[in-house]
Amino acid sequence: MAKQKYGSEIIKNVIKKNQSKREVSQLSIKIDKKLDLALQNLSSKLNISKNRLIEDILYESGIIKEVEERL
Repeated sequence: MAKQKYGSEIIKNVIKKNQSKREVSQLSIKIDKKLDLALQNLSSKLNISKNRLIEDILYESGIIKEVEERL
């Protein structure tokens, strides 16, 4: 548990230091097939895209501050 809290504090500190920057990046990640299927099922039941679901999870966890959508 201490390891998780320490890692979380590092992430929060990095976010805090970079909040003033408004640069947008694209991120590609590799995830386990079972996790992909679970995200697919959940996004389908919530009637949102898998990407939007992941963005919402990252936002709610505090990893990202705001998600801007391209029009």
